Amino acid sequence: MGKHIVILGGGTAGTLTANRLRRAYDEDECRITVVDQDDDHVYQPGLLFVPFGAAQPRHLVRSRPRQLHTAVDYRMARIERVDLESRVVHLSGDIRLPYDVLVVATGAALLPEETEGLTGPGWGERVFTFYDLPGAVALRHALERFEGGRVVVNVADLPVKCPVAPLEFAFLADWYFQRAGIRDKVQLTYITPLDAAFTKPVAAKALGGLLEQKGIDLVTEFTLGEVDGEGGRLVSYDAREVPFDLAVVVPLHGGAPFVGGSPGLGDELGFIPVDQHTLQHPDHPEVFAIGDAAGLPASKAGSVAHFAGETLTHNVGHFLAGQPLDATFDGHTNCFVETGFHKALLIDFNYETEPRPGHFPAAVGLPLLKESHANHLGKLAFEWLYWHSLLPGRELPGIDSAMPERGKHHVHSIRASE
Repeated sequence: MGKHIVILGGGTAGTLTANRLRRAYDEDECRITVVDQDDDHVYQPGLLFVPFGAAQPRHLVRSRPRQLHTAVDYRMARIERVDLESRVVHLSGDIRLPYDVLVVATGAALLPEETEGLTGPGWGERVFTFYDLPGAVALRHALERFEGGRVVVNVADLPVKCPVAPLEFAFLADWYFQRAGIRDKVQLTYITPLDAAFTKPVAAKALGGLLEQKGIDLVTEFTLGEVDGEGGRLVSYDAREVPFDLAVVVPLHGGAPFVGGSPGLGDELGFIPVDQHTLQHPDHPEVFAIGDAAGLPASKAGSVAHFAGETLTHNVGHFLAGQPLDATFDGHTNCFVETGFHKALLIDFNYETEPRPGHFPAAVGLPLLKESHANHLGKLAFEWLYWHSLLPGRELPGIDSAMPERGKHHVHSIRASE
């Protein structure tokens, strides 16, 4: 009887991991089971475009098991808890799922109820999020009705999925209101808990410059403490206030609910601590994590899951064979930043290296840290690649999992330990 690999989560990270492992190992070598609570695989990068009418919700959702190799077992059930000592996952309906290797890929959960007032009066009327499909659709209707006033885009606190998406929303809102002919009636404000527009200084300078060019006010070091939906106010923990007529809030994020009920599995936020280079749990060597569920010092972005997939696949095999693990994942992150007017900016970095100007993936390629129509087309093309290459676990042509050095101008680099 072969080994049993259980993958919790049938989103981006769980799906590509299952498909990579299925291709790497014969069915008699290992059985692979993926568990998730529903059948809706949402293309999350598309949520950004729904409020602006640039993506149709029905095109963003596909069946989870249909994205999996036919020889992968899919279980639709709620995950209750993981018993690390007995190596058993407990599912709803009193189902027990023993494992030899456990891969946690349950992503990040939105926790809007954790912020005082966020889901109170005004929620769904003048306070919205676009980080889930119902919220993005509701926001689309609100923007269609909006005739002018103060629009704020706020990141409640970090970490969040796709850290550039709130900035993209602000850029696209500027474009949307210009096309609607009411930009002069709209005051746009971007509010962040960071001390700049983005985490990486080089990218923060470029993105902060774009906010200034587009007439979008920037409020920094603002950690959201309360939302007053009736009074139209965001209040920070240090009692600063920002008024609004329409608030777009990226709520607090945490790990999946079952993590908190599984002693020894996660950290205080519900994410899974793992070695940043091997993706292995420090206390339970048979447990790995990938994607947004992993407590890595990297962006919670789909590209991170994709680039980490090669390391994880190899390390599951090494673990089962009793061999040393590969410490090869370098934190590679690649993000298209949609900036409106059919343009986008591209950033590429890892744990140790700041985003740099130049081209990706080589000297002849897409421009880095510079707006271009080519980058916008690259972002649009990614949706096809997502369904047909990334999720099936195939490598993207010409794009390695390790961050490429070629084609980049060396500005400076920052060590992860600094």
